[in-house]
Amino acid sequence: MRMRTPFTKYLKSDGRTISLLSDPRLSMREAMQIHAHLLASGTISDPYAAGKLIAFCAVSGHGDLRYADLVFQRLPCRSAFLWNTMIRAHVERGQHADSLHLYGQMLAAGFLPNNYTFSFLLRACIDRNSLRDGRKFHATIVGLGWESYDFVQNELIHMYSSCGCLDSARKLFDCSSHRDIISWTAMVNGYAKLGRVDAARELFDQMPERNVVSWSTVISMYAQFGRFKEALEVFNEMQLSGIQPNQAAIVSALSASGSLGALDQGRWIHAFVDRNGMELNRVLGTALIDMYAKCGCIKTALEIFEVMPERDVYVYTAMISGMSNHGQVEKALKLFSRMEEEGVRPNEVTFICIISACARMGLVDQGKEIFESMHQFYNMQPGVEHYGCLVDLLGRAGLIEDAEKVVREMPMKPDSYVLGALLNACAMYGKAELGKEAVESIKNLGLDHSGVHVMISNLYALTYRWGDVIKARTAMEVRQVMKVPGCSMVEVDGVACEFVAGDRSHSQMEEIISVIKGVDKQLRSLSDDCYAKEFENS
Repeated sequence: MRMRTPFTKYLKSDGRTISLLSDPRLSMREAMQIHAHLLASGTISDPYAAGKLIAFCAVSGHGDLRYADLVFQRLPCRSAFLWNTMIRAHVERGQHADSLHLYGQMLAAGFLPNNYTFSFLLRACIDRNSLRDGRKFHATIVGLGWESYDFVQNELIHMYSSCGCLDSARKLFDCSSHRDIISWTAMVNGYAKLGRVDAARELFDQMPERNVVSWSTVISMYAQFGRFKEALEVFNEMQLSGIQPNQAAIVSALSASGSLGALDQGRWIHAFVDRNGMELNRVLGTALIDMYAKCGCIKTALEIFEVMPERDVYVYTAMISGMSNHGQVEKALKLFSRMEEEGVRPNEVTFICIISACARMGLVDQGKEIFESMHQFYNMQPGVEHYGCLVDLLGRAGLIEDAEKVVREMPMKPDSYVLGALLNACAMYGKAELGKEAVESIKNLGLDHSGVHVMISNLYALTYRWGDVIKARTAMEVRQVMKVPGCSMVEVDGVACEFVAGDRSHSQMEEIISVIKGVDKQLRSLSDDCYAKEFENS
């Protein structure tokens, strides 16, 4: 709060001085002057005045929690409100150990916690994923009779569901006589976090009313667990219900659109963002870049990248990944260099993207150099995914022995991705025996799916070992290993339609088959015409 007259002129020994602590323009320096005035006048002993000062210093955006701690410790008298304010401030700043220490001091000073105290402490348990502390607080809540308060019940349900104890959360939820939108959403979120997607949706459908948080929870859940079509369906339902999507819902819907290749839907969401003047922050910008890149619109993705006011490692990684996946490896490498020049430190995912890009283009030396730079320049230990990329890099280039050496000498146990990269290289270059060893290692990991059997069968076929091909196929039949059916996706009027091999359950299947036959006939006709012209010219 900038004033032409000295700030101290406004300080009086009355409510006017205290009211200045509610001014949103107040600075911390001015708050310290008010503190000095309250000390000099003796008004600091007034619980209301002390409470306003502590609240500003501890909770407001212009405050200073360390200063609030000093003021609080030196107060001549404290109230339950002051204890709660300090506990809340430490919880909101993620200083959970300090909040629990304050709670212990509060009890030692003879103050009983109230419903507000427990709402803050339960949030600390959620942030720390501390079910043990949560149960202790629940017992105290019951003992003091605060369990009947609605927002305490909601915090308990939220705590149990967030900590993965859904049975306790559901028991509280079912016994509650005042279930509101917060308790319903907490339960839906709990099921979603544990991957119980259908249970979460069932509860969501039973909700008497829904808000933006409950809608975005379900959309995010579907996107997170790969049920992208359902994520977009719920996103569309949300808008039809009159609820304006928040950033969480939009980011999840963009992720689903990109994964389905639903470009029209993604463009509509982008237009919605522009129409509503939503800030193109790093989270939203990254989601847009990722969506356009996955839909093949690299130019549009790059345009968004260039106009973003801030570009962090996630923004760069999304753009590098998009370029790499669409064969623009040189551009991806240049962007990686630009990222380093601008002082943005790459993360583990960035290295996976850039080494994979080198593998696709056969840039063995450059890929190895980038892999080695993880430890040499960034003091970052490569993970199993990075070793998988290195094996893929060497294997694609035909350096099978080097790839096998990496698998043998890597500091951790190879996983299915690493062994799969080696097996793929063996199939490409006809190394049947080494490929068979890789298959056995994959099976030892408990991965006995169709892809492994098909790859070893193809490997034998490439080396003309037809007897082994028959054995591999017979083994699939004996173990009843079914090949995962192929599927394709097409977007029609902004709606993603999925087709699975052998599935004829679509309501318009007869019309679809008729159109496909017509297209096939036209293609054959064009093919015959081209062949005839080629024959005439020969």
